[in-house]
Amino acid sequence: MSNAAFVAVDWGTTSFRLWLMSRSGHVLAERRSAEGMTTAMRTGFAQVLASHLSAISAPEGLPVIICGMAGARQGWIEAGYVDVPANLSEIMQRATPVPNQNSDIRILPGLAQRDGIMPDVMRGEETHLLGALSTQYPTGSQLVCMPGTHSKWVRVKDLNVTQFSTFMTGEIFDVVSKHTILSHAIVDAETFDGDLPAFRDAVIDIYNHPHMATNRFFTLRSGQLLHGLSATDAKAKLSGTMIGLEIAGAHASAPPDSSVVLVASGALGELYKSAFQALSIDFTTIDADDAVRRGLIAAATSIWH
Repeated sequence: MSNAAFVAVDWGTTSFRLWLMSRSGHVLAERRSAEGMTTAMRTGFAQVLASHLSAISAPEGLPVIICGMAGARQGWIEAGYVDVPANLSEIMQRATPVPNQNSDIRILPGLAQRDGIMPDVMRGEETHLLGALSTQYPTGSQLVCMPGTHSKWVRVKDLNVTQFSTFMTGEIFDVVSKHTILSHAIVDAETFDGDLPAFRDAVIDIYNHPHMATNRFFTLRSGQLLHGLSATDAKAKLSGTMIGLEIAGAHASAPPDSSVVLVASGALGELYKSAFQALSIDFTTIDADDAVRRGLIAAATSIWH
């Protein structure tokens, strides 16, 4: 591992991802686990990191760049926030050192929107933004969608974050599907993808009628009672309604010249792609894993150049 230059870590609430990086920016080794912030709070952040570095035989003393919930108030050390509007370069400039360590460990700050009506925060997604936009979209206006438990929609102009909004789409879907009357409607649902007509139709319907959201939720149950709606179609409609409602809220108020950039991966990313296609919204896609890794590389290069 003589070619190893630094370690990059994406430390979420429930997940941990680590990459051992070369001087030329190539991945030499990778580790993934469920040892997110909630686990590390009990076992110790330094101990979790050390165990993964030992598992890949990383050279001692390598610098480490971290993004995500390790920098939260209840994390390893609070990394604070950069207030928007802000240029993405400020994220790299405001990295917080972790004291009393044998190597140089820095945690990147999040972004804060201190608007009285629409206060908002993000932590971790700012590094996705940095990696997704800094080389491919250095100029122009972008509307960036980052799906997840708490989806982020971010307005960016010439690498300046001007505004962002968080949508609790994933969390509300989980609550509605498990703890309301609709749990009976989807209990036997099978896996589905974005090509299922029930999903696409629900996206289009709620995008055009966002004021009818709670009504559309109930029609999943009544549709089964009166029309034999299958559990799989019911779950697809619930997913389509939630995602379509999010897109309606975020896209309708966006500047008309903004290009939509979807930063996502996996099955959830495929659902958002299908939703955009159903709504005839032009978009480009950047893999979320690639984006966060590129963002961490950019930060490390800036700090330890």
